[in-house]
Amino acid sequence: MKQAQLIAATAATLMTLMLASAPASAAEKEKCFGIAKAGQNDCASTTGVHSCAGQSKVDMDKAEWKYVAKGTCKDMKGMTADEAGKAKM
Repeated sequence: MKQAQLIAATAATLMTLMLASAPASAAEKEKCFGIAKAGQNDCASTTGVHSCAGQSKVDMDKAEWKYVAKGTCKDMKGMTADEAGKAKM
């Protein structure tokens, strides 16, 4: 019985550590629009063309984005969400 309790406690600790570290890693990244190659976007298109990662059809589409390290988007010639929204007009 003690072994089962130890395993449960270890699993709970690992889950807590994983959940606690997720927001920190997300805070270190930002969405960068217009840099994703076809099929390499990280999530849905802002235009509603698709709703999943990896479904972009065109390289460097302004409606597609990838997560990049915070502060590196401009170096990659990317745009913020606001800039991408204005560029579509």
